Amino acid sequence: MDAISRLMRPASVAVIGASADPAKTAGKPVAFLLKHGFSGAIYPVNPRVQSIGGLRCYPDIQSLPGAPDAAIILLGAAQAASAVRALAALGTPAAVVLAGGYAEAGAEGARLQFELREAAGAMRLLGPNTIGLVNLTDGITLSASGALDMDVFPKGNIGIVSQSGGILGALLSRAAGGGVGLSKLIATGNEADLDLADFIDCLADDTHTRVIALYIESVRNPEKFAAAALKAARAGKPVVAYKIGRSEAGARAAVSHTGALAGSDRMYDAYFHRLGIIRARRFGDLLDICAGLSAGRFPRGNRVAVLTSTGGAGTLVVDALGAEGFEAPAPDAAAAAGLRALIGGGAAGMDANPVDVTLAGLQPDILRGAIRILLASESYDALIIIVGSSGIGRPELMADAIAPCLEGSAKPVIAYLSPHAPAAGAVLTARGVPCFTQPEACAAALDAMRRAAEPGSAAGAAARADISLEGIGGGRLDEAGAKALFARFGVPCAREKIVSSPAEAEQAARGLGGRVALKILSADITHKSDIGGVALGVTAQDIAARMTRMAADVKAAGGDPPRRFLAQEMISGGVEMILGFHRDPLGGAILLGMGGTAAELFADTVLRMPAPGCGLTRAQALAMARGLKGWPLLDGYRGRAKADIDALISAIVCFSAMAAQLGERLIEAEINPLFVLAAGDGARAADGVCVLAP
Repeated sequence: MDAISRLMRPASVAVIGASADPAKTAGKPVAFLLKHGFSGAIYPVNPRVQSIGGLRCYPDIQSLPGAPDAAIILLGAAQAASAVRALAALGTPAAVVLAGGYAEAGAEGARLQFELREAAGAMRLLGPNTIGLVNLTDGITLSASGALDMDVFPKGNIGIVSQSGGILGALLSRAAGGGVGLSKLIATGNEADLDLADFIDCLADDTHTRVIALYIESVRNPEKFAAAALKAARAGKPVVAYKIGRSEAGARAAVSHTGALAGSDRMYDAYFHRLGIIRARRFGDLLDICAGLSAGRFPRGNRVAVLTSTGGAGTLVVDALGAEGFEAPAPDAAAAAGLRALIGGGAAGMDANPVDVTLAGLQPDILRGAIRILLASESYDALIIIVGSSGIGRPELMADAIAPCLEGSAKPVIAYLSPHAPAAGAVLTARGVPCFTQPEACAAALDAMRRAAEPGSAAGAAARADISLEGIGGGRLDEAGAKALFARFGVPCAREKIVSSPAEAEQAARGLGGRVALKILSADITHKSDIGGVALGVTAQDIAARMTRMAADVKAAGGDPPRRFLAQEMISGGVEMILGFHRDPLGGAILLGMGGTAAELFADTVLRMPAPGCGLTRAQALAMARGLKGWPLLDGYRGRAKADIDALISAIVCFSAMAAQLGERLIEAEINPLFVLAAGDGARAADGVCVLAP
């Protein structure tokens, strides 16, 4: 067994700094190990007492009978390093350091954390500033969390890794209160050594864990985290993350629109999408989504049947489903006929969804029959059953009706508790039926099940291009240089000519059709139109005067007088798009959106992060375009001519291939606007921004 496996399932545990008072924090780990049935050896270490909890207490680490598989260190930040050094010298594989006062406390704490890590040597550390870990599968509690004061915890198949110890306790108590079974819980704290990725990797191999839940403050090592998440995906274990910190402040100083539109939180969205991680948008959804996924049932489509005995609750659920893009179609003819025959008496209303069986009474045989009919119907991909007020007085009624029907279908079956009926919820959960107390949670859980059933987004990434990079410099390129680079990779660009005198400008304008877009050419000024550096529809006769006025406008706005200009063909019609690349610590992402000068105002964008060294496939590029709210404008909205979608897709693929080949040399790039013309007429990049590493 490696060190992490021995930490998760130790045969012996040393508790350094243990207290004989179980009411104190330092007294809890030993008390919890005994209370929750740890069967291995426990070695309390405290020089001031002879025994703790009936166990022999050792005066120091050197007095232990041997190297324990794991140790919990309850000493303060100033004393913990010496204990870590002694345990490492003894040969202990791993230790948990609970104390705070390290890197989270400032420079001095960061120094203490560095010393702690140095003292550990080859020994692995969990923490510091952690509440520890809990292995419910095997009854192992290496923690001082007050949540462990509860007597019984339902065991299940959901593993939780949290960067916050307090959140770990909150999730443990919430899960126990809702009857949701957990397998392992780990709080990683300051991650001086072991981090989120180490435990995702561990849980991917754990036979008792089917779903992995994450509470994330930040991902410190994106490559390591990605490798662990992809391992979990290959093992068929969905990963659900709740990520805090949705600030966009870091994007404000970006050079291009893309940087502002991407933002740090949206980069996490793209990062999670690439790794197949399902993001919980609300904290309450984290457990709910995992509970839904833990049943191992996934819908093949978005059609949901709702079976209810209370009309109002049925309407709530259907409304929440619609908000998540689900449909609630009426029963097909065969299903409706079966329901009428089941209920009898010429039952009416069996051609509506929700299917309301109120008038039939809550008879188990009728409930089971209705459930089987709806599950067998080809019109539905999932079933939601509403537990009404009967859940209070008869908590097992609905569970007894549902459980026998599960074996006959692989479709998801979930329950919504309309009144507060925790006893009914616990029974349903124990019978393998995920149970929710909010209609929005039902929809969020089903949406996660639907996404978990989709093919992995990282699969099928296009290989990077192999284009010569000779002559490409570094730093911020001017517009002409940026578009020349894009064109090298196959992105179609507008015809243009660099000019520096009125005579050159007039000649260029005549060669480009008589009317041109005139722009200043500067690597230092990105948003040219903001300072009067762009003029459209300039004729050959007027271009000399317009150059003079533009130079004066730019100077008046605080810019350096331009020495070079760009005369560009005028492009009319089509749809203006924005196509960009943005890099942050998580990696690089491709952004596609509705473009032009109002790109940031409308912010209709889709962000995708290809695997390192890979570009997007045509299928992935098309999916990005279809994900835009403005997609109908490309697809012939209200009789409008269809845009050249093939040309758009080609441009996206070529642009992403450029990003893949340039790798970390590419900091930021953008085409705005990218004109997508009518079908058959292609696409043209009309402006470009590119920033390369020096």
